[in-house]
Amino acid sequence: MSAPTTSSRAPSVNWASGAIAGVGAGIIATFVQLALWLASSAPLAAMFARDTRMAAAIAMGSSVLPPPLTLAWDIVTAATMVHFALSAIYGLLLAPLLARLRMRAAIVAGAGFGLIVYCVNMYGFTSIFPWFAASRDWITATAHAAFGLALAYLYKARTLA
Repeated sequence: MSAPTTSSRAPSVNWASGAIAGVGAGIIATFVQLALWLASSAPLAAMFARDTRMAAAIAMGSSVLPPPLTLAWDIVTAATMVHFALSAIYGLLLAPLLARLRMRAAIVAGAGFGLIVYCVNMYGFTSIFPWFAASRDWITATAHAAFGLALAYLYKARTLA
């Protein structure tokens, strides 16, 4: 009788789940950020309009940044597309690691990844998009950690099901 063999192959990466989990995590992180603004007595509408315009400016240029901080459909659409695209890309970047980890380790890694994304976005990308320096705060950092945590959970939930 032969001994059972074990495979040393890495688990396969589910790329679609990485992208979908990224978008889902982006939505969850947005709601976390909104809740934190509300809990901290920040001017919710102004903060949301500011961050929407900052994201839209990646695609539309800095001309959408100046006041008044209103929300026009073209700005909201551009911001949403930028946010979803970046969220999906970040999901694809983390998927190979998540495929190898169990749920608990994946969630811890995801939260850490979210904080790395915060540093990249708020300190690295500001050399290209300097207006993001205005978002360097604990609420944005927490929302990014929530993004990574949600990304890991959603990826594992989709691939374990």
